[in-house]
Amino acid sequence: MSNKEAEDKVQEQNRIDFVRKEIDEKLNLMEQDIHNIGGDVGQLRSTFWEDVTVNLDEPDDVIETFTSIKQQAELLGERERTYGQIHQQQKVLQKLKDSPYFGRIDFDEEGEGTEAIYIGIASFMDKQNEEFYIYDWRAPISSVYYDYSPGPASYQTPGGKIDGELLLKRQFIIRDGKLISLFDTGVTIGDELLLEVLGNNANSMMKSIVATIQKEQNQIIRNEKSRYLLVQGVAGSGKTSAALQRVAYLLYKHRDTLKSDNIMLFSPNPLFNSYVSTVLPELGEENMRQSTFYEYLQSRIGKSYQVEDSFSQLEYLLTETDSVKKESRLKSIQFKSSVEFKKLIDEYLEVLHKDGVVFKDIVFRNKVFISSEELMRKFYEIDSHISIPNRMHLLIEWAQKEMKKHAKAERKQSWVDEEMELMDKEEYLEAFHAVQKEEDFDYFDQEEKFLRKIIVNKYFKSIYSAVKKLRFIDMTAMYRGVFELSCPNALTEDEWRKIGEQTIENLQKKVLSYEDGTPFAYLKDKLEGKKSTSGIRQVFIDEAQDYSDFQINYLKELFPYSKMTLLGDINQAIYAHEHNEIVANGEQEDVESIVLMKSYRSTKEIIEFTRGLAVNGDEIEPFNRHGEKPNVVSVVNPTKKIDDLLTRIEDWKGNGYKTIAIICKTIKESSEVYEMLKGKLDVRFIQKGTTSYEKGISVIPAFLAKGIEFDGVILYNVSNYQGELEKELFYTACTRAMHALSMYIEDGKMNPYFERIKEDTYKLIEVK
Repeated sequence: MSNKEAEDKVQEQNRIDFVRKEIDEKLNLMEQDIHNIGGDVGQLRSTFWEDVTVNLDEPDDVIETFTSIKQQAELLGERERTYGQIHQQQKVLQKLKDSPYFGRIDFDEEGEGTEAIYIGIASFMDKQNEEFYIYDWRAPISSVYYDYSPGPASYQTPGGKIDGELLLKRQFIIRDGKLISLFDTGVTIGDELLLEVLGNNANSMMKSIVATIQKEQNQIIRNEKSRYLLVQGVAGSGKTSAALQRVAYLLYKHRDTLKSDNIMLFSPNPLFNSYVSTVLPELGEENMRQSTFYEYLQSRIGKSYQVEDSFSQLEYLLTETDSVKKESRLKSIQFKSSVEFKKLIDEYLEVLHKDGVVFKDIVFRNKVFISSEELMRKFYEIDSHISIPNRMHLLIEWAQKEMKKHAKAERKQSWVDEEMELMDKEEYLEAFHAVQKEEDFDYFDQEEKFLRKIIVNKYFKSIYSAVKKLRFIDMTAMYRGVFELSCPNALTEDEWRKIGEQTIENLQKKVLSYEDGTPFAYLKDKLEGKKSTSGIRQVFIDEAQDYSDFQINYLKELFPYSKMTLLGDINQAIYAHEHNEIVANGEQEDVESIVLMKSYRSTKEIIEFTRGLAVNGDEIEPFNRHGEKPNVVSVVNPTKKIDDLLTRIEDWKGNGYKTIAIICKTIKESSEVYEMLKGKLDVRFIQKGTTSYEKGISVIPAFLAKGIEFDGVILYNVSNYQGELEKELFYTACTRAMHALSMYIEDGKMNPYFERIKEDTYKLIEVK
């Protein structure tokens, strides 16, 4: 180390010590505030009613009482909010105390002189709130750190562009307040810092990467120009991490108008939600709304139908041995996932404006109160220029009035007498008290009348609810009607007939295949009206390549006022439908695309191995972090295979690997491997219902491993991956590995993809 470097290190450590001291002083003041406000909250809660004026004798007194309660509640709410905000600030400051900042830029602004800007996960100012000791990584000036090397530089502020010169760009590694290392760097975040972060072992949670954001990732984070932002990134390029930092950036920049509740993330599986759950809280932000597309679909379809999930669809295609059945299902999946099918449903809806909506009888105790024919007649009496959902709303109003007439008539029926006789004491008393509340009540004359009314209303409650929810629309018949239309141009008559027969058979069992879920929900929305999604302002879709054209178009209609960020990798498109264009309908002018070709997750050796499997694999740029070549282990004896696998895992654990995945092709294979290993290892079986990700050894099917990374990955049997669909699955499984990748083949049988993989990129080991 030169004298200059040693001197710089001493100066920077002195500044760290100074900032930590200031943080301590701020924390002490906060502790006093917390104590005082906490006391106020407790006092306000305990004396709430003592401090409220309650007088209900006169109208003016009632207003005064209401105002008094409102003022006291607002005071308590304000104190509780302040208490929560200080508590949140304390947590952020504790993190800053450990590692106050990770970067420094010396920026010479034109006409303003030079300022040293220190960048961390949150802002921190002096006691007078005049000088920034630390700038938040999301602040406008912080973008200079990510986007420029020393020389001319600029950044955008709400007031316009600021020009100047970047004189110094420095990075720090600080742990527990101690400066471990510092280095001055060029345009990219220095390899030393990246190596330190990427060389660490995987955690059970995704890490916050604000210290290592690259220039191309920063473009994703701060982009606000277009309605649709499409990010195509190779495996391990940091696209999901950058998307989560983008959420944090948007919440920071628009903190007065945008809350975490206004942001929706569609993730690939419930496990992924757990995996990313700590990233935003680490940055002092609350998590956004999260859902899988399947969960969202289920909520819109309701509980009347059993909807297949995407994993079951894929499992069927991976395990079905009858080639005729499999081919027929593939054809059905591809057509039902297409924009052509959506257009067919739109044409069907045009016809339904004039004729064809099918209703169900509204029935009570085997008596038809409003027939399906009557509902249909009334519906088509309403002006056809009014939209179908609005006509349905008018039909609800009419049906509710009709049902109230029927309810009144029903009070005289003999079944009500029977119900009155069966009432127990508690029910009778409850009814009696309800009766007493009625004005002008004459007990002897009206007791029976009111009891009858209460009994009938109790039984009619579910009918009123069903009418309000439009349960009288026969959705099974409506969806079946789509398959009674003429054969679409994209299919032969025989293909269309088979698709229709299979769909109708499922509908009769109240079952919807995954490929039917979106079209069914779309048709239902078009008949009933969409639920409002106006509160969602930003939508993030991870693994967007797994969404069909129909699904993407459906989401665009569901969130018409939202901006969308779509993240994907065409090489990991593991489902059978055609790969989507993501945005169509002439909206390309409102789309921005960013391509990430540099991979940070895996060692250079693992990336070299997977190049041959990827589209444009030669363009993938590996980060310069080295490790062992992937091992291809050839075994004949199953017992020897297990012995070798156990030894391999023990070696990896000895290397400090905290997360190890044994990845199988299907759920069925995963289950068999787990049963075989659970007595020999402390191992966990990750299934499609698993909602939390933990450190240790996991057995997991390949399609559930998407988006997650592991220190070491073992592919249990790569001999049984075949066909184009399974190539993406194989690629996905291989690219989960950070440091080590091992694959087992049986009877010396390589899968066909090895023809695309260079022999010098892996090491072949024979176990006899």
